[in-house]
Amino acid sequence: MIYGALEAGGTKMVCAIGDENGKIVDQISIPTKTPDETMPKIIEYFKDKDIKALGIATFGPVDVHPESPTYGHILETPKTAWIGFDLLGCLKDALNVPAGIDTDVNGSLIGEATWGAAKDVSDAVYITIGTGVGGGIISGGKIVHGMLHPELGHMKMVRDSSDNYTGKCPFHGTCLEGLASGPAIEDRWGVSAKELVDRDEVWELESYYIAQAIANLIFIISPKKIILGGGVMHQEQLFPLIRKKVLDNLNGYFKLDELSDIDNYIIPASLNDDQGIMGAIKIAIDAV
Repeated sequence: MIYGALEAGGTKMVCAIGDENGKIVDQISIPTKTPDETMPKIIEYFKDKDIKALGIATFGPVDVHPESPTYGHILETPKTAWIGFDLLGCLKDALNVPAGIDTDVNGSLIGEATWGAAKDVSDAVYITIGTGVGGGIISGGKIVHGMLHPELGHMKMVRDSSDNYTGKCPFHGTCLEGLASGPAIEDRWGVSAKELVDRDEVWELESYYIAQAIANLIFIISPKKIILGGGVMHQEQLFPLIRKKVLDNLNGYFKLDELSDIDNYIIPASLNDDQGIMGAIKIAIDAV
């Protein structure tokens, strides 16, 4: 059985088809422009694939509540051409198949929880750190939505005493996204993250903010696994720094097996950057 999957991002739309085991059979990438420019190309890709259902993992904010009159609509977003656009309804009507939708980061967590690093735990957090910072939470085996969906990237940070940077986020300044996203790194240091690999001070500061956020999440949610993905986390030197600083933040408060094996508690995404598309496949399966 073949399912359609759409990972809708701010710069590109990844369209794919896959099977019930999460195996990706085919995929293409379409630039994200306006809905009028982008949606016909997405529909064209899927229309002759004989998909059983479609799963969408999208940038947000997005209305993820089926009972809402704006379910599946993109809400207030910096991508102004997409504000109010009925992404789910457009594709559901055009393709005439069952369809479901969630955030892009929830899609990545669903992929990891179904086929990846979180498949054996009931409580997990996925954080993506790249162009933006977002997070998804599974609690008691269920994705957490609440009144909208978690926006972990916008938790406020206590700035390092040496850091005078005012933050990149236009809404909150010194939130996690404002201080630790890829654009924040480039804005603070003057060049992109990939050009700063050998600058230890960059990654010490970056790990300070990521670890602070993770410690907050451990205190609030008590997840059994924390998975870090996104372009910034391709800087693998971050992981040992983050793990050490998380333990420093916790300061011995918890005596737990997970934290005594922290290398297997705070881990990189495990599905070769396909976790978002694989999560969208699972969203499609659930839509049926």
